[in-house]
Amino acid sequence: MSISVIFICYENICRSPMAEGIFSALLARYNLQHFFSVSSAGTISYQNGSRPDERAIEAVSSLGIDISSVRARCIEDLDMSTYDWIFVMDHENYDDICQHLIAHERPRVHMVMDFVSGRTGHEVPDPYYGTLKEFKQVMNDLVCASEQILHQMLEEYPHVAVQVSGS
Repeated sequence: MSISVIFICYENICRSPMAEGIFSALLARYNLQHFFSVSSAGTISYQNGSRPDERAIEAVSSLGIDISSVRARCIEDLDMSTYDWIFVMDHENYDDICQHLIAHERPRVHMVMDFVSGRTGHEVPDPYYGTLKEFKQVMNDLVCASEQILHQMLEEYPHVAVQVSGS
């Protein structure tokens, strides 16, 4: 059983590819990657096929994560109903995703920061017009959120949790 996870931002060149890389690295750390399918996308297609922003690549490389092979894609090209977990970076992304899903599928859509204590409803700011410093701040938020998201998933998927405790 593969648990499918997708991270969504606006253009899929900054926040969501960073989140994809960070969450994938976290899964690899615990040898859980075979339980999950992790990807990312944007709500618009302006950047389709583009590499992540160089500052996003540089920020996560400081954690030993390489996202340079990720290519931007748009939710318009995906069947969003196939994902078990959909994580969005901001309220606009949330609204855009909800427009693509039928009402009973919407509970699967979560704000990334909702899993971090005291940050429910908070957005992950778009660092595109900022400096590397802003990209690193976003990276730190995504690391914290990814750890909490995985913790939640381990509670919901006991067969995965057994793998972690048995490591």
